[in-house]
Amino acid sequence: MSEENSFREKVALVTGGSTGIGQATSLAFARTGAVVIIAGRRIIEGEQIAQQIRAAGGKGYFHQVDVTDEEQVKGLIENIVETYGHLDAAFNNAGSEGYPGPLIETDEQAFEHTIDANLKSVWLSMKYEIRQMKRQGHGAIVNNASTLAHVGAPNMALYAATKHAVVGLTRSAALEYATSGVRINAVSPGAIETAMGARAYGNIEVFRKAQVPVHPMQRVGFPQEVAGAALFLCSDEASFITGQTLGVDGGYLAQ
Repeated sequence: MSEENSFREKVALVTGGSTGIGQATSLAFARTGAVVIIAGRRIIEGEQIAQQIRAAGGKGYFHQVDVTDEEQVKGLIENIVETYGHLDAAFNNAGSEGYPGPLIETDEQAFEHTIDANLKSVWLSMKYEIRQMKRQGHGAIVNNASTLAHVGAPNMALYAATKHAVVGLTRSAALEYATSGVRINAVSPGAIETAMGARAYGNIEVFRKAQVPVHPMQRVGFPQEVAGAALFLCSDEASFITGQTLGVDGGYLAQ
């Protein structure tokens, strides 16, 4: 996909857009000419990315939003439409690794946190994104799932459950709105070198040591590789693609 001006004059929303995969996607949208709305809770990081985009001649703006709060999500979409008149693309990336550990040691607080961060946030974002896109007759949504949306893993039951649910939500919504001009897809990243990955394993070196051998390409992925997949699915080049989940996993799910 040619980057230059492919999203010119379009408005793209990235939730969790200030770090990791979200940051890479925010920057990638900006390079294609989009107005980029970075939504998240981290003010300092969010403003830094928005300023980086503007310093490079792009249009990037940070909105502090808790995407597990319905009124805040509703207000975000309303603000985007009031300001720009439309919403063309959305990457629902906000999420959490939750609390890895044995299922029998999981408490209700961990359950609720993981469900809210990884599933409720996507559902609420989609709810208001789709309403606007349906009204304007076009739009593309990409949800961030995981390879654990397709397989299980010890000590990751809650996380895997939420990511399985994201794929189900994606497929069902895609069918509901297939004739409305709204396309809804997902990406399923494998092991991607981010701060989240490092946290899950204690540090980045342990993360690499654990993950490189289980990926057929014998390396981990990088945020910009997931960003490229997300932009493709939001682009006109993917105009006949909906309800799909694209693995960005170095061949992991092919095993």
